[in-house]
Amino acid sequence: MTLSHYPVVVPVERTSIHAKTPIPASSASEFLFSAPFSSASLSFTPKARKISFFSNYTRLRHKTRAQPQEADVSSGEDAFTGFKHLLLPITDRNPYLSEGTRQAVATTASLAKKYGADITVVVIDEQQKETLPEHETQLSSIRWHLSEGGFQEFRLLEQLGAGKKPTAIIGEVADDLNLDLVVISMEAIHSKHVDANLLAEFIPCPVILLPL
Repeated sequence: MTLSHYPVVVPVERTSIHAKTPIPASSASEFLFSAPFSSASLSFTPKARKISFFSNYTRLRHKTRAQPQEADVSSGEDAFTGFKHLLLPITDRNPYLSEGTRQAVATTASLAKKYGADITVVVIDEQQKETLPEHETQLSSIRWHLSEGGFQEFRLLEQLGAGKKPTAIIGEVADDLNLDLVVISMEAIHSKHVDANLLAEFIPCPVILLPL
């Protein structure tokens, strides 16, 4: 029995835990954050959602079986224990994060907290930082939502105005940092920020696509 045949339901929890010490910096603009955040200005209630697990970027369908499925789901969840460094790409410009991005943040925090993994966030935009007046607000939103999920410490990379496709940037970061898993909302694909057809070409590790 292999992991790739089974979708996994991952509940989003709120138990606090600190991520491990980040690995050495990449060539991107990079920051480390470790600070408490107030929940007075923002509010978000994570939801438990089903996620689609991609191994080698091919959608794998769960086969119908007559026997109970509880053991199958457990086997899929156990496979996540090998993922110790997760990548969370942010491609939307909403300063307070879109619904899909908030869900991706909550799911990434939940997986990392449950399996003791580190988190790297990469913020991607085709425009330069100087042309994004609400960029700092967006960074504050990312820090707040991860803090709500139990992560005050995480690695933050910025790829702004790089002149590359977001999918290629995600693949480069995942390869450079030897990441184990990428978490992306389907919203990023529907909005054309990420090209699903290029996932297999550029991203060297498994990908979770979160349905809206």
